[in-house]
Amino acid sequence: MKFVSWNVNGLRACVGKSFEESFRMLDADFFCLQETKMQEGQLNLQFEGYEAYWNYAEKKGYSGTAIYTRHQPQSVSYGMGVEAHDHEGRIITLEMPGFYLVTVYTPNSQDGLKRLAYRMQWEEDFLQYIKKLDAKKPVIICGDMNVAHEEIDIKNPKTNRHNAGFTDEERNKFTTLLSEGFTDTFRYKYPEQVRYSWWSYRFQARAKNAGWRIDYFVVSNRLKPQIIDAKIHTAILGSDHCPVEVELNL
Repeated sequence: MKFVSWNVNGLRACVGKSFEESFRMLDADFFCLQETKMQEGQLNLQFEGYEAYWNYAEKKGYSGTAIYTRHQPQSVSYGMGVEAHDHEGRIITLEMPGFYLVTVYTPNSQDGLKRLAYRMQWEEDFLQYIKKLDAKKPVIICGDMNVAHEEIDIKNPKTNRHNAGFTDEERNKFTTLLSEGFTDTFRYKYPEQVRYSWWSYRFQARAKNAGWRIDYFVVSNRLKPQIIDAKIHTAILGSDHCPVEVELNL
């Protein structure tokens, strides 16, 4: 089974930049989106053979997630069941016969780290949510997790040390997630490979490949033997992020 995740940074804008062609080319069983920036009814984007599930933020033009799937889920849930976190459309969970698929758009700590304290609470609650799922069946987590975990995951680690997405606090939370029985699929397959999934729109960052790897597929450790490959599709344009992929023998 092939899983793809992409922060589209506004789906309506991305549709004008060959999104549909990229979607068809990637040919995924599950195609997860973050930062759709939409409300219900603003875009009727259907693909033959796929069912779509959407989680919209209450705030217009902000956040939002979606999953297109070729496979009928047993159940679908939105959010993590914590009132303080479930107004921004950041999580969709599909329960499949053999696993849970969770797409997530982790909150950004923002300039001046003004949302870092909220982010820390969000991370703790998200981990508890994932652990509850993992107690029932393996979990596949994907999305923009808004953290470059290690120095290899960011072009300029020294100058970004205290910036949102590369603070010690955020990186430690990702380490904690992995220590609870989860695997970063790309780093597992390619321990030394330098690849990025996000580039600032400023300073010609993408042309210079001055990027960050902040988009992930993280799976329960017991799925490790089933990881066939993990990819970062840096050549696919349309957003400031590129799609990431994992193929699993399920």
